[in-house]
Amino acid sequence: MTDTNLLRKAFLCCTALALSIFSSAQKPETLRLWYNQPASKFEEALPLGNGRLGLMVYGGVKDELLNLNEGSFWSGVPSNTNPTPDAPTFLPKVRQLLFQGKNNEATTILKNIQGPDVQAFLPMGNLQIQQHRNGIPVEYCRDLDISKAIATTTFRIDSVEYKREFFVSAPDQVIVIRLTASKKRQLSFDLTGNTPFAAASITAIGNNEFILKGTAPYSLPFEGRFPIVYSNSKGEKGMRYQYRVRVVSCDGKVSTNPCLHVSNASEVVLLVSAATSFNGFKNDPQTNGKDEDALCKNYLDKATSLSFDQLKEKHIRDYSQFFNRMSLDLGSNGKETQPTDERLKRYASGEKDPSLETLYFQFGRYLLISCSRPGGTAANLQGIWNKDQRPPWNCNYTTNINLQMNYWPAEMLNLSELTEPLIHQIENLAVNGKDIARNFYNMKGWAVHHNSDIWASANPVGGKEGDPMWANWAMGSPWLSQHLYDHYRFTGDKEYLKNTAYPLMKSAADFCMDWLIKKNGHLVTAPSTSPENSYKDEKGQINVVTIASSMDMEILWDIFNNLIEASQTLNTDADLQKVWREKRDQLRPLKIGKKGNLQEWIKDYADVDPQHRHVSHLFGLHPGREISPITTPALANACRKTLEIRGDGGTGWSKAWKINFWARLFDGDHSYKMYREQLSKSTLNNLFDTHPPFQIDGNFGGASGVGEMLLQSHLNEIDLLPALPSEWKSGVMKGMKARGNFEVSFSWNDGRLTTGSITSMAGQPCKLRSKTPLTITGADVTEKQEKGYYLYSFNTVMNTEYKLTGR
Repeated sequence: MTDTNLLRKAFLCCTALALSIFSSAQKPETLRLWYNQPASKFEEALPLGNGRLGLMVYGGVKDELLNLNEGSFWSGVPSNTNPTPDAPTFLPKVRQLLFQGKNNEATTILKNIQGPDVQAFLPMGNLQIQQHRNGIPVEYCRDLDISKAIATTTFRIDSVEYKREFFVSAPDQVIVIRLTASKKRQLSFDLTGNTPFAAASITAIGNNEFILKGTAPYSLPFEGRFPIVYSNSKGEKGMRYQYRVRVVSCDGKVSTNPCLHVSNASEVVLLVSAATSFNGFKNDPQTNGKDEDALCKNYLDKATSLSFDQLKEKHIRDYSQFFNRMSLDLGSNGKETQPTDERLKRYASGEKDPSLETLYFQFGRYLLISCSRPGGTAANLQGIWNKDQRPPWNCNYTTNINLQMNYWPAEMLNLSELTEPLIHQIENLAVNGKDIARNFYNMKGWAVHHNSDIWASANPVGGKEGDPMWANWAMGSPWLSQHLYDHYRFTGDKEYLKNTAYPLMKSAADFCMDWLIKKNGHLVTAPSTSPENSYKDEKGQINVVTIASSMDMEILWDIFNNLIEASQTLNTDADLQKVWREKRDQLRPLKIGKKGNLQEWIKDYADVDPQHRHVSHLFGLHPGREISPITTPALANACRKTLEIRGDGGTGWSKAWKINFWARLFDGDHSYKMYREQLSKSTLNNLFDTHPPFQIDGNFGGASGVGEMLLQSHLNEIDLLPALPSEWKSGVMKGMKARGNFEVSFSWNDGRLTTGSITSMAGQPCKLRSKTPLTITGADVTEKQEKGYYLYSFNTVMNTEYKLTGR
């Protein structure tokens, strides 16, 4: 066993009781992306991050490019929550036209209830390492070890071996780079920095450091309809930013000019820090911003006191506490010896590669650990990695699916703490969303629409020009509330439920109750859309706005149902429970169309695009829990028909959602088919998901889909192997989480569970569902059979493990 493995084993043994970490059942080589040539573009580079700092490593030999990001670096300033003072006057007109069947006229009027577009997540800049060594490189390799979150590039020129190591430390908040040569005086290079934004400057500090500083644009409108604006008519500017690069160890010569020049060395250690003046979503980053200069210098000074080995050990220990909690082993056929891009090509041609499937799953967990950490910002459309001055869709928070999908795997895949940035973003949205509900609709509670940003923008966007099919979707607050409640369901933290989730959920429901209106004896939403989709009415006209889309009804069922449960748990608001139950039960019921599909619209309208990427009206199947083959078989069958009509195509994130849908329908083979589709057709060479272009939600949705195939708990019971694909005949899963705060591990063979364990972290009663009979030791178990399943129930004791054995 190597020294590294001994160190990891020792660490895990020391911390297992405190952190419930499962040591990985996978071999290290199965957790590695590697390539035999440098990246030629962003979509081939390797991502590193610590939740705040992001780095993309290209692995060039003579010219190494590094893209640098900082999570709080966005354009803009705090959002104006009353940009359209006359907005409330238009809602009654829209509703009147909709009730008269004049949907197109209603759509035109609805554009008046739109505010400005959101701001963009920005690239801080690039670092470039220009190595001064001629010759032809051989034995080239670049890799990313996701078990340690370290990227390495190695090559040999003549008789000299060169190595570059990169990691982004969360405990020390710096990027760490070490360059080595196997012989003395053979390492010489220049390191320069740049940024895509004007009015930036580079200054040398002594002979071993430089600083790049500048000011972000005041405005960077959505889709670039207007030029970049660095200051408004009053001279107000966006946030300040800077990054610093320092040589902290070198056995050669170092100078600045103003960037860094290193010569005649064999080992060099560099530290990079970055910071902005962002000081919260309500504070002007210029007049009331943080001191980014002091922050950036402080990070660097503290890290400089540590050696490279100390920084590396702290980094691995910190990262491992998250990554090593869960492992998955689906078997191997030795293809780890092949470069990752070649494996992807062979996989796309139909070859089997179970360890690639596992690698992609664990890569999703790796990305979430790397881009969403407590105290940081929520993962945006590209996580924390963006090279473009004008990124696709502004790299914003898209709340009609994409932001939520980013966090689907967090709780179930034992990364609960990583939802903290999302919860904090929701808290901010509730503040601005309360103003939006009042200023745009004269309603109570808080409202969130299609897009948001670091400033917690909550208004319908589009600037009175955007298409209401996306701009005027109003169900953001109840959908985001699902994540608030799910965090409680997984953790059992009643203090969090009482003080954080429940008040926010109640306020979101206040908006929903004001938003609902009676029609034909049912409560409906008006206006209503099914995000980014359109339909043909009875006259063949194309429309996008309607009344009571199925998605609206399912999201509203979800929040009312969750609030009823939460209030019962907290033993409070008995009167409100009755109100929520009445509202839930008066919602317009879901309908099955003439094709046997679940209707998307209030009527059985024809689709403009029958294979549209959004399948929003299946929200109640996933991520909701209103629809299930167990509780509502007719509606579940209608969902199946809907998916058959929609087809298996779509963008990367759309395919990822379909993995989850099919798993919830207990169709493991079709879920697996979609997983193969995603890896074969919607995965870039660096394993990033592509919309196209790159969009990270598909990575997270894919990881979530694997979790749903192996274990489900949304119906308040632990369903073991509910959608196991026939391709995964045997495997081992350790450390997955189930609602009720249970930690679950098991192995299976020939599709049957062989051994397993359930650890009760909160001492809650446990309900278990299995297709095959089990023996459970350590508890007084009640067993029964129902509709082809074996059902088990037993009381548990906190921090106690219960063994499972297949029989």
